[in-house]
Parts: sequence; structure tokens; C-alpha cells
Amino acid sequence: MKIILLEDVKSVGKKGELVELKEGYAKNFILPKKLGVEATGANLNNLKLQKQNEEKVAKQQLEAAQALAAELEELTVELNIKGGEGGKTFGSVSSKEIAVALSAQFGKDIDKKKIQMQEAIKSAGYHNVTVKLHPKVSCTLKVHVGLQEKK
Repeated sequence: MKIILLEDVKSVGKKGELVELKEGYAKNFILPKKLGVEATGANLNNLKLQKQNEEKVAKQQLEAAQALAAELEELTVELNIKGGEGGKTFGSVSSKEIAVALSAQFGKDIDKKKIQMQEAIKSAGYHNVTVKLHPKVSCTLKVHVGLQEKK
């Protein structure tokens, strides 16, 4: 019996797949628990339309991420960190602070988890930070850290 899965089913298949199952298993387990539907002409057509819609949405998200990446490449985020004599800094700049500054300075809301840093920035100057906007799109954001003299 051919079944279109509505949920991921362990050792059977993933959501949206068309699978061939034994009739007893399909009628007694998959269909009553609404884990899948029978592969009729109407259901196959719905599956096809749903996959086309998902592809269209994924393409739009990819294009939006590419456009945002192009904008971010041009920007330089300005941050100040407290420092003392000789360029010593007190504290560091984290991805959260970069995200807040990016939102405040340019109105671009980026989740702090998308800003990838191996470690926090602990020195003044220009730094390049990677921002992963989409699984296929990442860009480099310039961050300028200035020293604010401690009083």
C-alpha cells in the first residue's frame, strides 16, 4: 500500500515521502495515528503543490539572505570599550553587543546566534566578524572597536 508520510516515522521515512508499506501496518498504525495518508490522486497532487510552495519559500529566503549579506558587507559597526593607558582594555565585545549595536546604528535586526566569533573581541581596532544568515549565505561584517578612557 502506498502512503504519503505526514510526519517523520522511524525506520520508514521522512515527512513528505511516498513509501510502500504492508497493508496491515499502514491501516493499523500509520493511518489511525495520522502519521500518513493513502496515496490517492488528490493527495499526490496536494503533495506536489506543497513541495512547489516550499521550494518557492526557500528560494525567497535565500534571495533575502543574499541581499542582506550584500548590505552588511558595506557596513562598519562602531563600538566603544573601556580602556586604560597603553591601549589596555577592560572587558570584551561579544556577539550580543555587536547585534545590539547593529540594530541601533543601522536598524538591521540580526540574531546574536548568527554572529559567529571564536572568542570575544578584547582589543581595539578593526575586526572582521562572520555572520551566517542562511545555510548557504554568510558574510563578513566589519567591527570597529574604539577605546573609551577610564575616568
